[in-house]
Amino acid sequence: MNTTEIKGNWAEQKGKLKQKFAVLTDNDLMLLDGKTEELLGRLQAKLGKTKEELQKIIADL
Repeated sequence: MNTTEIKGNWAEQKGKLKQKFAVLTDNDLMLLDGKTEELLGRLQAKLGKTKEELQKIIADL
């Protein structure tokens, strides 16, 4: 999974992540240009997952 894949269908992926992890908010899932690493860092802190685990979760959506 790369940044282009995340950005390509982010609205759909964001909805699925919110369904899977009810603790996530829209603010947690804001994807700003060039800030993919920051987004993953926020998700790591909130969900207690590694970067690799999060990438796999997003790729599997």
